[in-house]
Amino acid sequence: MEQASEQRFPIVGVIHLPPLPGSARGAAAAKFDRLLDHARRDAAAWAEGGASALIVENFGDVPFRTGAAGPETVAAMTLAVAAVIAESGLPVGVNVLRNDVEAAAAIAALAGAQFVRANVYVGAAVTDQGVIEGRANAVQAMIRRLEAPVAVWADVDVKHAAPLASRPLGELAEDAVKRGLASALIVTGPGTGHPTSPDDLRAVRLAMPDAPLYVGSGATPETLPSLLAIADGAIVGTGAKANADPANPVEVKRVRALVAAASGISAR
Repeated sequence: MEQASEQRFPIVGVIHLPPLPGSARGAAAAKFDRLLDHARRDAAAWAEGGASALIVENFGDVPFRTGAAGPETVAAMTLAVAAVIAESGLPVGVNVLRNDVEAAAAIAALAGAQFVRANVYVGAAVTDQGVIEGRANAVQAMIRRLEAPVAVWADVDVKHAAPLASRPLGELAEDAVKRGLASALIVTGPGTGHPTSPDDLRAVRLAMPDAPLYVGSGATPETLPSLLAIADGAIVGTGAKANADPANPVEVKRVRALVAAASGISAR
């Protein structure tokens, strides 16, 4: 099987997990089966609609931790990722918010996922959680220790954040790949569901023309044609839900519209 560093996924569907046990709004551990049902439901909808891959994230765990996720979060996400893989049969990624990429890599390796998302991978960013620093060295060491074929998809100037020191997007992208060993790059708008700038995509594409490039927010069936003329794929969450509300279930008809829009694009 091709690894996630080699493949290009036109539509990557997001599984927004509800608040996990142990988080500020999380339910009791005894009710965790309901959360797994939620994850399986959305995974099945994405798969039925024709998504290329999925990514699981603890979206409901606000306010997010600045550093390492708690052991209860890691345990819950491992079970959720395994359930999504079994339900969908699709390649799956892991995003442990706000930025525990080491935990994500361990979850991916043990649950059988193919890639992880790193919101801040190299450099540092000012976020609503405070200052977050990238830990590319620790992430790559974790992957090496586990001898796991886990690819790192690194955000370039991630949403809900600002670089601690302003630098051109192309330089940030080059550092992520050449110095951080990221396998793919993600460009987002300023917040969840906000449109990604085509100009930002072009800047990253120009700097790293061979790296897989993904739209990280705001893609719709209407905007996908122009975005995928530059990028290789789009990570879509709210675009598959009524009223763009992360709490709503994924709708198969919306997934199909996204897939149809993406499939109408000829290869770059």
